Amino acid sequence: MTDLGKIKRERPCNRRWLLRHGALALPFILVGIPARAVERVGSVEDVKGEAFAELDAVRRTLDRAAPVFLADEVVTGVASRLGMRLGRNTTMRLGEQARLKIDRFLVDAGGEMTLRSGPLLFDRPQRSAPAGVRIRSPFALIAVRGTQFFAGPSNGPFGVFVARGSVAVTSAGQQVILREGEGTDFVSPGTPPTPVKRWAPQRIRAALASVS
Repeated sequence: MTDLGKIKRERPCNRRWLLRHGALALPFILVGIPARAVERVGSVEDVKGEAFAELDAVRRTLDRAAPVFLADEVVTGVASRLGMRLGRNTTMRLGEQARLKIDRFLVDAGGEMTLRSGPLLFDRPQRSAPAGVRIRSPFALIAVRGTQFFAGPSNGPFGVFVARGSVAVTSAGQQVILREGEGTDFVSPGTPPTPVKRWAPQRIRAALASVS
């Protein structure tokens, strides 16, 4: 028999061997592939314009009632707004061209987020239990104390304003405590917060309008 004939005769056997032994080996191959657990932490309440969530280099469009997952980076477009609820009591509103990364979140027990750009309004009911939420930005670290506050561009600089409750704002080794009606500004990333002052009504209205 020629070598060619031998190869043709053995080819089905080789195929059967590969199918049988490949199937046995498949579970062991899959074990070596890391699987990422996707944890849902909230959902979208309303959207105006365009909004997306980016997770592991995959972008999905956010519509009303869409889920929000841990490690999502939530993004809004030009002239867009987004409202979402995290856990049972935390509401977040984003203005246009905002980027918010949900780094860690435990339902009603706190978490960490990164505001990369754009305006944000954080809100929790007045009588809800305190939550250890921290929000980082290129300008400051904001430690939340069960409150409603605004953070983002305001009259030019990046500002933080408290409508209810209090927050601790830290940057460049300095910290200020803001209470109801008070705010602070940052000239540029890495600079300390300006002295605490009460914001004028027109500035408050403009800041809140940027996220509503």
